[in-house]
Parts: sequence; C-alpha cells; structure tokens
Amino acid sequence: MKRVLVIKTSSMGDVIHALPAISDACVAFPDIQFDWVVEEAFAEIPAWHAGVDKVIPVAIRRWRKNILKFIGSDEWHIFRTSITRQQYDFVIDAQGLIKSAFLARFANGIICGYHKNSAREPLASIAYQRKVTVAKDQHAVERIRELFAKTLGYDKPQSAPDYGVDRLRFGAQAEPPYVLFLHGTTRADKHWPDEYWQTLCRLLCDAGMNVRLPWWTDAEHRRARMIAETHPRAEVLPRTHLAGMAATIACAQAVVAVDTGLGHLAAALAVPTLSLYGPTSPRLIGAYGPNQFHLCAQDFTRSSAPSVKPEIFASLTPAVVFSRVRDMLGQLDATKK
Repeated sequence: MKRVLVIKTSSMGDVIHALPAISDACVAFPDIQFDWVVEEAFAEIPAWHAGVDKVIPVAIRRWRKNILKFIGSDEWHIFRTSITRQQYDFVIDAQGLIKSAFLARFANGIICGYHKNSAREPLASIAYQRKVTVAKDQHAVERIRELFAKTLGYDKPQSAPDYGVDRLRFGAQAEPPYVLFLHGTTRADKHWPDEYWQTLCRLLCDAGMNVRLPWWTDAEHRRARMIAETHPRAEVLPRTHLAGMAATIACAQAVVAVDTGLGHLAAALAVPTLSLYGPTSPRLIGAYGPNQFHLCAQDFTRSSAPSVKPEIFASLTPAVVFSRVRDMLGQLDATKK
C-alpha cells in the first residue's frame, strides 16, 4: 500500500483544487492512503475526502508574523513530530512555493514537486528529489491532477474532476429552495458593486425566488443586511463555521458568487453556481467542474449606467446576471424532467 503526504496549505481555493487529484489516485490505487499538511483554518476540508487519513495542521500565516517566536516553540515541535513520525513513499508538494517546499523537507519520503519551469516559485524545485514538468497553460485543478498522475505512475483521467466530497453529508436541498449570494471576498476590486447586489436581490425575489445571505466578517454582515433590506423574501443567515457554510451552500438551489474561496467550495459540492469576475479570470483558477458558469465583466460593453465601484464591474449589470441565473435554473429544471 502506498502512503503519500500532500503539502497544500492554502488558500481555500487552492486546497479545494487538490481534491480531484486525490480522487484520481484512489481510483488508480484503491489501497493508497494520503496524509495532508494544510493551513489550520482549512483543516476540515481535506478530512471531507475519504482518501485522506490524517490531516496535519500548520499555521504558516500566523507563524510568519513572528517566525523567530514560533521556531523552537512547543507548537512547532508538535508539527515537526507529526510530519516526521510516518515514513512516506512520496511527499508531494502540490503548491510549488518556497514555503511549501520548506515544509516538505521535514517529511520522510521521496520529495516530489513541479519542475522549476512549472512551479509558481521556481526556487521551490531545489527542494525536490523528483521534479515533474506540467504545462502552466491549463486550469490549476488539471495541473495538480497531472502532477499526481506523473508522480505516482498512472494515466491522468480525461473525465470531469471528482472532488470526492459527498454533498449529502451536509444535507439535501432546502425547501423552500433558495439562491445563495456569496458576496464577500478579500480584495476590494473583486467585489461586485453593493447596489448591483441589491438590484439582483430585488429582481430574483420579485420573480418568486428566495435569497439567502451568509457572512463571516463585520463588513460582510453590514452588506448582507443592506442587500436583505430590499425585499422581504431575502434573509440574512446567522454566522457559522466552515462546515456550517458548506451545509448552507450544499442545500442551495443555486449560488451567485464573486471570485472567492467559497465559490470553489460550491464547485466541489457541484452546486449550480454563477461566478462573477472583474479584475481576475476564471481560465486558470476559476470555479471549476460540473454546473459551474462564469460571467466576466470584460466580455460586456459598458453602457451609460451610473458610475459604480469598483468601476471594472460597471458593464456586468444586474440585468445581465439575473438573465443568466434564470437561464441556469431553467437548464437545471429541464435536466430533471
């Protein structure tokens, strides 16, 4: 039985992108087992996959604020002990960064990763004993699937990605059905304009749909309340943890999202999702898989609409998004008949 350690620490989207590669390997080698080093905030996600045995949390984001304090600390010692206890056949750095390569060096096993011409940070490849060339001009999910296939020795499947996360573990679709707005993201220029969210909410609710609004931060809570005020069929949800958010997504009829990690979680759960892109592109790192749809602001011509912030989204109006959501729901209804 092969035992493999995966190094893929963050962000949420990056962690989710690695799940299909685990599924591929488990089909090729039914007795293979994986352990996974991941940022503590996302430690739940690998554990949702049946092919992952042990999750080893790491706190690079927290440690780097005062690295000298943590090197040599009890917390660092616990991590070192956890990562060195097991002998692995392979250690796969699926991140291709200097920080992930640094962590891989502590593990016992053949350290594998991207060739310098394939890695996001070429210097990371110095740490690898086996270097794999993977074309950069493909989606991140497919890059990782190819990395695993070439490392472990099987043909990369040509099928759609299987994230290995059972949507039903989080609950069945809710009654009455609702459209979920994933309106929060880290970068200000990736936010769809607040007034656009309000108008879309009103259009959907007037058409007889229900809208649900989750939130994590205070700023997201304020925005959720502002959007919900536009119609009585809109509801601000209580704040929840990551598994609770997964349940909220899994039970949705459809999702409208900006470029955010939770959008990738919706993709992993195969929930019909319309993702909105402004300064970023979905081509290489967008929400990926069955039932995933994209709208890019650059594909539309700006009208004489009033100025909005961020301006890059001015052309991606609520009317455009509303029309696409209706089409998306219509396609789903047609497939059920």
